[in-house]
Amino acid sequence: MIVSRQPQGMPQPDLEPHFAYLLRLGDDNLILAQRLGEWISRGPDLEEDIALANIALDHLGVARNLLTHAGEVEGRGRDEDALAMRRTEREFLNLILCEQPNGDFAQTMARQFFIDAWHVPLWEALSASTDVTLAGIAQKALKEARYHLRHSSTWVVRLGDGTEESHRRMQAAVDRMWRYTGEMFIGDHVEAAVAETGIGVDPISLRPAWDRTVADVLSEAGLQRPDDDYVRTGGRVGFHGEHLGHLLAEMQWMERTYPGLRW
Repeated sequence: MIVSRQPQGMPQPDLEPHFAYLLRLGDDNLILAQRLGEWISRGPDLEEDIALANIALDHLGVARNLLTHAGEVEGRGRDEDALAMRRTEREFLNLILCEQPNGDFAQTMARQFFIDAWHVPLWEALSASTDVTLAGIAQKALKEARYHLRHSSTWVVRLGDGTEESHRRMQAAVDRMWRYTGEMFIGDHVEAAVAETGIGVDPISLRPAWDRTVADVLSEAGLQRPDDDYVRTGGRVGFHGEHLGHLLAEMQWMERTYPGLRW
């Protein structure tokens, strides 16, 4: 039995499904880019420092494209900067998994691996979207996501099948992040609407591919799949944990302090 914590109600007026769907995907990538960017100059070695920076830039590029397109679909004149820098915490619709703190390197890799294993089938499906702009974004993002998955899964195996200490840390990271993964596969009226029109995809359809990837990598790493059935949800409707507010305060402070600033 899966136990889900799903907050009731909406923190903001209900959004048009096409717009909301693009916001969700854009916010996932924007918040993840910000988290990975926190590793710059702090990576375990120079090569990994550069790799994490490049992956962060990949996610930022996807976020920019998605938020730009979301603004066009909304039709209210908001561009990528307005959507990224002038919304409040309750208006962000990212998965709670994306906002989780970096912790140690194992925790970052567990978070990244779970998202990468989801992004690959997601972008594969969205490459055939009836929204041709979204399809184009997905086709480019898919190429990057496949590399991201190779990178994160290699580290999960390397740490899981490494020393006693690296194994302990990797298992602890997998256990900590697990409860946030189920939110990726819980749909609502937004996903139902975009799936019906061919714009988006039913999230539950992505679960089999994700399960296979996770099972294969955890097995190779000698790690145990958590048996915790609890699923933490709420991010898709703007209910977040304590961490997102701090992240946004750092990310948005320049625009909030000097609105409309141009270099």
